[in-house]
Amino acid sequence: MGFDNFQESKLDSGVLVLSHGMPAAQTVALGIFIDVGSRDELSHVAGIAHALEHMMFKGTTHLDVHKLSQRLDNLGGNANAYTSRERTCFHLQVLHEDWQEALKLLLDMVQNPAIPDEEWQREREVILSEMAMVEDTPDEWMFDQHMQAMFPDSAFGASTLGTRESILSMHVDDLRDYLHQHYQPPRLLVSAAGRIEHAELVDLLQAYPWKGKSVALVRECPIAATGVQYLERSTEQVQIALSWPGISAASAERPLAWVANQLLGVGMSSSLFREVREKRGLVYGIGSHLSTYTDLGIWSVSCATDPKLLAPCLQVLQETLTGYVDELSDELLMRAKRQLEVQLRMGMDSVEGYMLYLSGRFDEPVLHSQAYWVALIQEVTVIDLRVWVAKHLAAEPMWTLLGPKKALQSARNIL
Repeated sequence: MGFDNFQESKLDSGVLVLSHGMPAAQTVALGIFIDVGSRDELSHVAGIAHALEHMMFKGTTHLDVHKLSQRLDNLGGNANAYTSRERTCFHLQVLHEDWQEALKLLLDMVQNPAIPDEEWQREREVILSEMAMVEDTPDEWMFDQHMQAMFPDSAFGASTLGTRESILSMHVDDLRDYLHQHYQPPRLLVSAAGRIEHAELVDLLQAYPWKGKSVALVRECPIAATGVQYLERSTEQVQIALSWPGISAASAERPLAWVANQLLGVGMSSSLFREVREKRGLVYGIGSHLSTYTDLGIWSVSCATDPKLLAPCLQVLQETLTGYVDELSDELLMRAKRQLEVQLRMGMDSVEGYMLYLSGRFDEPVLHSQAYWVALIQEVTVIDLRVWVAKHLAAEPMWTLLGPKKALQSARNIL
């Protein structure tokens, strides 16, 4: 179903189970994915998915926080979690002989978290410290503000961390209610990669006593705003970000978008790196990035420059973007195809990378292999690429600049 050793099953509960067998591997990577994220939150509980991510590690109804930590440490592997705009994930990588114990621990954490009030009072302070850390990191804080400016009337643009007000007012009952509403089948996906048998995985999960059903999600596609956002702050560099509407996670245009992004701002031979850094020394690093979601996408460029160099940096950046379509050639296309093939094929060696890859099944009815995408990338032509790039770069972007007031004033005459 897509590529060798990839198997998919749907449990009676509605949980999707995907696995990729890698018989030579010494480890197994396991992930539980929940189809809910920060875009699904109401403003008064903004950041609740991320808060729950923290609280899942604070004990279960069977293990207190210390015993849970000891059990995780005894496995000797890597335990982690993340919250995004559309997903929450809890994952472990362990030795292959320990995968069943690891999965049972993950299931206990996700389905039976204790969420004790005393732990929440402490963890709330940890989350507030995490917010302060982001505020002290100019590029991270700037991009949070950039997203809010691009999607001002939607939770989609809000930070996954929430706000100080929402976190301070959040109660353990809010956390428990949200858990019961959203962290249940059928909005759960379990993926595994490594030395594991799919039938054994399904048997374990089929026998698990899943609790209830999650409520249906209704997501409205937000409209992206355009313009220029200036954020005054006394920093050593001016942070710059600009974004256009991109493609959705299941878009048939993915090969074109990947190639376009690769040539624009990925790697030392990309147009932006060559023109802005190598030829003129205006930045230390610069790159472009594709972010894809169920119903929309974002194509972004970001960099940082000395305040005195802001004006020439913006001018070169604009010139590079304007001339990008005409620069595209068969030679550059061949290079991008090779780079993307290497990235995709190298990812096939990672058990954790494969486990994360399998979660893409949430976004489309059929999950295709890396080899499938390599073949489609090879079919991209310069003509098709130029048409795609011209269409997307013709849209008005949203700009965000963060830096000293005097430097920002120089940008107002350019943007």
